Amino acid sequence: MTKSLLFLSVLISFSCQAQRSSDKIVGGACEGCDAIFEYGEKELGPTDTLPLFLENEPKLKITGRVFDMDGKTPASDVIIYIYHTNRNGIYQKKGDETGWAKRHGFIRGWVKTDATGNYTFYTFLPGAYPSRFEPVHIHLTVKEPGKTAYYLDEYVFEDDPLLTDQIKENLDFRGGIGLTNPIFENKILTIHRNLILGLNIPDYE
Repeated sequence: MTKSLLFLSVLISFSCQAQRSSDKIVGGACEGCDAIFEYGEKELGPTDTLPLFLENEPKLKITGRVFDMDGKTPASDVIIYIYHTNRNGIYQKKGDETGWAKRHGFIRGWVKTDATGNYTFYTFLPGAYPSRFEPVHIHLTVKEPGKTAYYLDEYVFEDDPLLTDQIKENLDFRGGIGLTNPIFENKILTIHRNLILGLNIPDYE
């Protein structure tokens, strides 16, 4: 890397850190939320396709809109980060991971909502952990302008035999309900879920 490129990289990193330090802290403890910044030089838009989408079945489309806390005003420029296991319930890695990818693996993606709050991910249905101690789930983190990143309720699946009544009763409804019932639309299993910023999020104003 040339000196000029190195300087630019450091400058960008410093700028990002400065922006984060000015954000209002919300959401409580959030291990791994910094992964939302690990998209590198990728230009984010409202749609992303996760790795191994083509290779796996059943394919899954996750789509919806993001709204301000009033549930009506579309929220633009919100970064959404998701990650999940492979079909065997493992956070799959290539071996050269850095940052949070060492834990989250490489099956992950980022979008930024458009002016109408739209977001869409194309991925596939993950598998449960080999231990079978948790239901199938997809992790979800959001970063809106002016606030720190915070996690929302995971996407979980109504027909999952591992999703017990007790687990359902303990859902926090952060950002709205994460309990989903995918349907087939245009030949792909589809989740429709709108997200409400700040809903049931500690220290949110």
